[in-house]
Amino acid sequence: MLRTVVCRAGSGLLKHSRQTVPALWGTRAQQRWASSLPMNTVVLFVPQQEAWVVERMGRFHRILEPGLNFLIPILDRVRYVQSLKEIVIDVPEQSAVSLDNVTLQIDGVLYLRILDPFKASYGVEDPEYAVTQLAQTTMRSELGKLTLDKVFRERESLNSNIVHSINQASDEWGIRCLRYEIKDIHVPPRVKESMQMQVEAERKKRATVLESEGTREAAINVAEGRKQAQILASEGQKAEQINKAAGEANAVLAKAEAKAKAIRMLSEALTQQNGDAAASLTVAEQYVSAFSNLAKESNTILLPSNTGDISSMVSQAMAIYGSLLKTQTQSTADSATPQTSEATLEGNVSETETGLKY
Repeated sequence: MLRTVVCRAGSGLLKHSRQTVPALWGTRAQQRWASSLPMNTVVLFVPQQEAWVVERMGRFHRILEPGLNFLIPILDRVRYVQSLKEIVIDVPEQSAVSLDNVTLQIDGVLYLRILDPFKASYGVEDPEYAVTQLAQTTMRSELGKLTLDKVFRERESLNSNIVHSINQASDEWGIRCLRYEIKDIHVPPRVKESMQMQVEAERKKRATVLESEGTREAAINVAEGRKQAQILASEGQKAEQINKAAGEANAVLAKAEAKAKAIRMLSEALTQQNGDAAASLTVAEQYVSAFSNLAKESNTILLPSNTGDISSMVSQAMAIYGSLLKTQTQSTADSATPQTSEATLEGNVSETETGLKY
């Protein structure tokens, strides 16, 4: 209340002590609020997040802290009012040339804060205007180091490089750049069309590559399937042949054993009484069966003159059998003769020894 009354009372002097805002700052919605210079009323109340720079007889005296402060009339004067809040500055759109000679239209937003009110008041005439110009020049120089493709890919690194370059120059002004963000990047229409064509070509290339890879994978899978099928089929045929061979071998062995057993039984039967009659009967039956099958498989047949004489055929067969049996008996007797002679010789020797004893 005291400050309001004092300001109203000294409104005439306040008109001459206000500092005009530069036209380059733009509207109040876009730029920070610049406080009007207050009049020295001995007792002053400084708002929070503001710094009032006081001069005594035209020379810097001190910076008023937020709250209650006292000044000497006539000698002390509030020369600058600095806001310590974060300030947002809209950087105007400008043209820049990239490393591959492409002209770009680019704008951004700058976030800064005053850290030293003394340097911000006496180090530069207009801090915000100076930082804005520095941001524009730095942005042009940084864009000149990058190609068009890298400008879009390395946006974060571009922002950090601009902030670093601004802070190196603004330390003498008591200002710290917090962030810089690129809002829009506009490229020429022809470059935009070529970029769109490049994107479409890249997508078609990826689609073709993916399709070819899919075809290759499908062919590989089909070939692998056929290979496995052939391997399994060959293994199945191998197992089948092994089983078939084993079965045939077992069948041959079984047939051989059965035939040997039949021959053994037949030989035993022939040695018994009336064996020759049974053999004659068997030969006659086989002859009749063979005679009934004549001329069924071929039209050309060679027959003996006495084909119808069964008794003669049986007699011939039995004669052959008798000759074979006689030959076998003789060979058996020959093999048994040495053993008999040896036994006789041993008997004679024993009798001779006995006679000598007596």
